[in-house]
Amino acid sequence: MSTDVRARALAAIAPQRLGLVAEVLGLRLRVTGLSAAVGDLVAVGEAVPVLAEVAASDPAGLTCLPLGSTTGLRVGDAVRHTGGPLLVPVGDELRGRVLDGLGRPVDGGPSLAHLRQVEVTQAAPAALSRPRIDHQLGLGVRALDALIPCGRGQRIGIMAGSGVGKSSLLSMVARGTDAEVSVIALVGERGREVREFIENDLGPAGLARSVVVVATSDAPPVERLRAAGVATRIAEHFRDAGKHVVLMMDSLTRVAMAQREIGLSAGEPPATRGYPPSVFTLLPQLLERAGTSATGSITGLYTVLVEGDDMQDPIGDTARSILDGHVVLSRRLATSGHFPSIDVLESVSRVERAVTRHEERADATRLRRLLAAHRSVRELVEIGAYVPGADPDADVAIARMPAIDAFLRQDMDESTGTADTWQRLRELVA
Repeated sequence: MSTDVRARALAAIAPQRLGLVAEVLGLRLRVTGLSAAVGDLVAVGEAVPVLAEVAASDPAGLTCLPLGSTTGLRVGDAVRHTGGPLLVPVGDELRGRVLDGLGRPVDGGPSLAHLRQVEVTQAAPAALSRPRIDHQLGLGVRALDALIPCGRGQRIGIMAGSGVGKSSLLSMVARGTDAEVSVIALVGERGREVREFIENDLGPAGLARSVVVVATSDAPPVERLRAAGVATRIAEHFRDAGKHVVLMMDSLTRVAMAQREIGLSAGEPPATRGYPPSVFTLLPQLLERAGTSATGSITGLYTVLVEGDDMQDPIGDTARSILDGHVVLSRRLATSGHFPSIDVLESVSRVERAVTRHEERADATRLRRLLAAHRSVRELVEIGAYVPGADPDADVAIARMPAIDAFLRQDMDESTGTADTWQRLRELVA
């Protein structure tokens, strides 16, 4: 008998230690009589087991958070250790596929069981092993490529309230980016919008070069949290294979909310606006995993749903302090029909000097000066109180505003190459 066959036979007949459910309360289960590490999966029940993740451990037992519905679970149910943490499939065959928050296919396509399975968690690349960001990544959106240029391996936050076009902007990037692969995580989205995003916004061409991970708003908090890790781990696989990847997550705020539910259920004390300390530990651990490595890069675009359009809310403020730039979407522009509704004067890229040439930065700075001048006199112009000649920049901005608006506006189905964007900007400000 071969060694492998013997090992499998011994594993099959080995006695299995079972635990018991001691308490079912809200989002958590209390399990006794079982040994498992934090992050491991356990199966609860016999007929149709419900997977749960170990969130905390103490002498009294394990605190587990179910990855599915707790309906039908009761005190005394048997609990079995699955042998380790959550595993996710990785490989080139994931392109064009739609997965749930635990990495399982939900698009009716073939099984992914034959692909290599890896753990969801992985350490970020060491700081000194990361190559410097020195190459611009075209996103296909003129306002971004010209005024908030994104470097290959940069991480940018898209800050906005609800309903101002965050998902639409991500779909434009997914179709127009220069990156080889797009990994899109839809966390906490409405179930109605998922199919619309995949079929209408992303389209067949965008989906063919993308991997979509979906955890809708009704999914358990552990699944919503793990969706962010699954998408990041898939992006890391493509980066390790030498590819340049765009990772788009909508939204980082809902990931933080899922961690808030988990932390409070596990007994953590609430801190800033009800967020427990683990939320502010999670964010840098998640965001630092994107970026450059010795083999490839992950360019991260993370939407941040700010509460009541308050850009100083805890999650938005923490994300800005970690990320390499931010894009602010304006409700005023959105309600006036200006799409994408990017407020370029409030947005910034921290790697602009590293990825653009001097003449390109000069053109972008000139356009920003015109926009700032127009903003300062807009109300005077609207009431007819502005006197021409009072501000030369304002005079030029008022005269060229129709052309500037045409440059900054862009239809969702339109994509502009980086070289064409810089050429059009040069002609606009010449």
